[in-house]
Amino acid sequence: MPVGADLTRLSKNLEREIPTQLWSVDRPEQVCVPSKKVKVLVVKLKTPNIKCRIVGEVTRGKISVTGRGKDIFATMPVSATIRAKDIGGILKQETAQARAVVRVKLRLNVSQQWTVSGKVDIDYNWTDSPHLDFLGQRIDLSNAADAKLQAVVAKFEKSLASELSKLPLRSEAEAAWNSAFTSIILNEKNPPVWMRVTPEEVHYSGYEIENGRLSLRLRLTAKTETFVGDRPSDPARVPLPPLVQSDAAANTFRLNIPVIADYRTLEPILARALARREKQPFDLPSIGLVMAKFDKVTMYATGKDKIAVGLKFSATTAAGTRSRGTVWFTATPVNKPNSAAVSFTDLQVSGVTDSLSANLLLELANSPGLSELIANELRQNFANDFRSLRSKIDVALAHRQDGNLSIAANITDIQTGRLKATGAGLYLPVVIRGTARVQIRQ
Repeated sequence: MPVGADLTRLSKNLEREIPTQLWSVDRPEQVCVPSKKVKVLVVKLKTPNIKCRIVGEVTRGKISVTGRGKDIFATMPVSATIRAKDIGGILKQETAQARAVVRVKLRLNVSQQWTVSGKVDIDYNWTDSPHLDFLGQRIDLSNAADAKLQAVVAKFEKSLASELSKLPLRSEAEAAWNSAFTSIILNEKNPPVWMRVTPEEVHYSGYEIENGRLSLRLRLTAKTETFVGDRPSDPARVPLPPLVQSDAAANTFRLNIPVIADYRTLEPILARALARREKQPFDLPSIGLVMAKFDKVTMYATGKDKIAVGLKFSATTAAGTRSRGTVWFTATPVNKPNSAAVSFTDLQVSGVTDSLSANLLLELANSPGLSELIANELRQNFANDFRSLRSKIDVALAHRQDGNLSIAANITDIQTGRLKATGAGLYLPVVIRGTARVQIRQ
C-alpha cells in the first residue's frame, strides 16, 4: 500500500509556524567583565566589575527537513547580532555576530490508529559564539544568547511534533484500503477466471525515507476467492481497521483455480482421433477385419462422477455385413494426488441406440483397440488443458494491472485435488501458492 508523506511539506509547515525573528534581548547593568585580582609590584589589587547593556536579536534561516533510511533530520540555522553598549562608561557600543545550528534527529512511531509521533534527539551548537574583545579581555555573550536559544529549541521541537501529527497517513491509507476491494481477471476466456480480493488487515513493519518521501512498509492481508465465468461483484467494503504491528514477512498467497475441460472441447478432439483410426481396420477375433466410420461423438456427465461417451458410427465386415447405430460408454475419470494426468476406470459399454445389427457394434465397442483409444485421447487432452491454463495464470500473475490494483506474483507450489465429472466438464481443483507483491496506486 503506497502510504506515506512528502517531507518537503513538513518543512514548509515549519517555516509558517516558526517566525523569522526568534527573539530579542535588552539587558542593562550586565556584568560584561567580572572583577579579578591582580598584583601590581608587591600590592594585590582587585579590579572592579565592568558593566554594560546587552542588546540583540536572533533570526533563523531556512528550515530544511531531509531523511535517510529510518532517520528524519531537521536543521534550522540561527544568526545572532549582540551589541554591548556603554561598556564601563568608556566605550559606547561594540557589536558581535554569532551563528548557531539547531539540529533534530527523529525516529518515528506509528500507532494502531495511524497517528504519528517521534522520538526526538535535538541539540544545537555555536559555530561562531557571540563575544567581544575589550582591553585584552574576552567578553563572552553566550550565556545571554543560550537562555533564549534554548527556548527556541523547545518551540522547534514542539512545532515539529505538531506537524508530524498532521501527516495525512490515515486518509491515504483509507483511500488505498477502499480501492483494494475488487476483482482481478486471471484468465480472459476458456474459461474466464477471476480472483476477488477482500482486504482483512494491514500490517506495519517500519518505514523508509527516499528522495524526500516517507513511505510506510505495509503488508495487506486479504481473502482471495476464485470465480469462473462472469466478473463477480466487488466485495462489500469495511472501514480501515487498526494497524497491526508486525515483523516484515514474505507476501504469500493461495488461489483455488478450477481447471475445466469442457465436453464440447473434448468431443471434436476425440472425433479427430477416431477419424484417423478409421483408416485402418479393427481386428476382432470372432469376426475378423472390420472397417468403421465414426460420424459423431457426444459426451456429458451422468452423475456419481461418471461420464457418458456416445459414438455414432457404422461398421462393415470383410464379408460385407454392415451395421450402424450409437454405442454408449460410461467411465469414471480418476487422477493421482497432485497430478494432472487423468485415467479412466470402469470403462463399460452401457447400451446401443438407433441400432441396425447391434451385435457387430457391441463387438467392436468392446474391443481393446477402441476403448483404449477413447481413454488415451481424453487423458492427453486434460493434461494439455492444465498446462495451458497454468501458462496463462503464470503470465497473469507475473504482472497484472486492474484499476488501482497491481499484482506481481511468483508461483512456488501447485497441488491438485480429486477429479470430478460435472455438468460443465471434467473439473480438476487446483491450489496455487506463491509469493506476491501487490501495489495499490492512487
